[in-house]
Amino acid sequence: MNKSLKNITRDLKNTLDKERYQHTLGVSYTAICLAMKYEVSLEKAEIAGLLHDCAKCIPDEKKLKKCLDHNISINETEKSQPYLLHAKLGAFIAMDKYEIQDKEIINAILKHTTGCCEMTMLEKIIFV
Repeated sequence: MNKSLKNITRDLKNTLDKERYQHTLGVSYTAICLAMKYEVSLEKAEIAGLLHDCAKCIPDEKKLKKCLDHNISINETEKSQPYLLHAKLGAFIAMDKYEIQDKEIINAILKHTTGCCEMTMLEKIIFV
């Protein structure tokens, strides 16, 4: 998995702006630390931390179009404020582009901005 993590990190460095990339690395490192404390998979925390904002730097109109193209559900609030779609689109990109199949990782990415009731520890780690 290390080679895959290196590829993900390299790709994110090339696709995110500098500030978002630094934020992403910080979230990933913090997620690993919290995962150690709360006995969550370090690998899952690292991957979810790296990919949580993978769609953040996509322009809003493109976010909206990609969601429509891939049948990702969009509510009226998200339609009027497409920057909110980065979590949903990010979860899709994690599966499609980065071939992440682990549901815990995908759900942590999906829920990292809004949270929800009865979150798993990994979801809570990425949320905070």
